[in-house]
Amino acid sequence: MRLVTALLLLVAGAASIVFPFLSAGAVALVFGAVAMAAGVSQLLRFGAASDLGAKIFRLLSALLYVVGGIYVLLFPVDSTFSITLFLGVLLVVEGVMELAAAAAAAGPARNLVLLDGIITCLLGGMVLVEWPSDTVWVIGTLFGMALLFSAFRLFASSGGESPQTNS
Repeated sequence: MRLVTALLLLVAGAASIVFPFLSAGAVALVFGAVAMAAGVSQLLRFGAASDLGAKIFRLLSALLYVVGGIYVLLFPVDSTFSITLFLGVLLVVEGVMELAAAAAAAGPARNLVLLDGIITCLLGGMVLVEWPSDTVWVIGTLFGMALLFSAFRLFASSGGESPQTNS
């Protein structure tokens, strides 16, 4: 299963780098659709809320998700600025988590996990430092690079494991 995941990450990363503007638009559209689905989900859970405070929270949450999703779907290019900022923070957090995993890990893949964490943190930092001026291409290119490094790490670490531990 790791090899399949690695192959999918490799293809997605390469496509994201080759077509950065297209992938940025696709990320924005998917983000908008997911936000709308989350809003509908909150609306469906509205009736199950036990008290008035929970009902108000779910209603406000649903409205925020739906309105945000509609905005992103209507204005995907403008939305990439916010999504780029989110991506920078996401990459830094993911990189820190990889660094923590490397610190806790033992075995041959530890150095690859460490390298993955360092590179992902650096990519996130680059996004945050250059935001918003590089918004147009950064989502596709840097996110694609992060996906490629994760794919390479999975390829390298999947060779010595038994089928039961491949996940």
